Amino acid sequence: MVLGRHTPALPEYAPHILHGIPRADARPALGLDKDLPFFGVDLWHAYEMSWLDGTGKPVVYVGRFTVPASSPCIVESKSFKLYLNSLNNTRFATAEDARSTIVDDISGTAGEGVTLELLSVGDPLLAGTPLPGTCLDQLTIEPSFTEPRPEQLQVKSGQVAEEMLYSHLLRSLCPVTGQPDWATVWLHYRGAALEQHSLLQYIVAYREHREFHEQCVERMFRDLTQRCTPQFMHLQAFYTRRGGMDINPFRSTAADAQPLARLDRQ
Repeated sequence: MVLGRHTPALPEYAPHILHGIPRADARPALGLDKDLPFFGVDLWHAYEMSWLDGTGKPVVYVGRFTVPASSPCIVESKSFKLYLNSLNNTRFATAEDARSTIVDDISGTAGEGVTLELLSVGDPLLAGTPLPGTCLDQLTIEPSFTEPRPEQLQVKSGQVAEEMLYSHLLRSLCPVTGQPDWATVWLHYRGAALEQHSLLQYIVAYREHREFHEQCVERMFRDLTQRCTPQFMHLQAFYTRRGGMDINPFRSTAADAQPLARLDRQ
């Protein structure tokens, strides 16, 4: 794995640099097995995609990748970035030739088919959108930076709620390098009403927690499910970009639910 190691840019097409991290490495510790309690995707934006057209002229795109949460592996982000940059001096006759090559390589790493949209850098689909719901960040809490725990989440006895809540205060650490990852987290659920102060305190507890983005979101999903027994729940984290890429893990109780668009912050 190249994560945590000094790795120079690769001058030639290098699909071998891609590295998959088995999701099964982390899920058993969360009590998750093959019968997952959620559906979802890992939505990636790659802002530095470039290769050469048939004449040798550079072209640039923004790529939107969708990796199913059911795939056997996470695509490790540093290897993903190095792989995309290895395409910079590679010629493709058409954009579709490039797209199909990239999809094959990433799908092989994830262990399941991924999708890729190639967007122009000025595409309106890349405009950031405000989140629906209530921001929790003005609430007063007593933060604890130990470890996030399900019992930190409190519910209001006998009350059921449907609400959308979000916070910009999520920070977690890379489990390999210890470097911080910053994100906004958004929740839409119907179930036992969450005590909002406790939800914010739980989110802030991730501040020194070492886990990959996708694993953090699945931990949150499990903990929230245990505490508020939702009739439905959608959960998404919008991580800010590193090395020209952002990651947006989305998990839901509904098979047909779709992730939200990117944020201005990203």
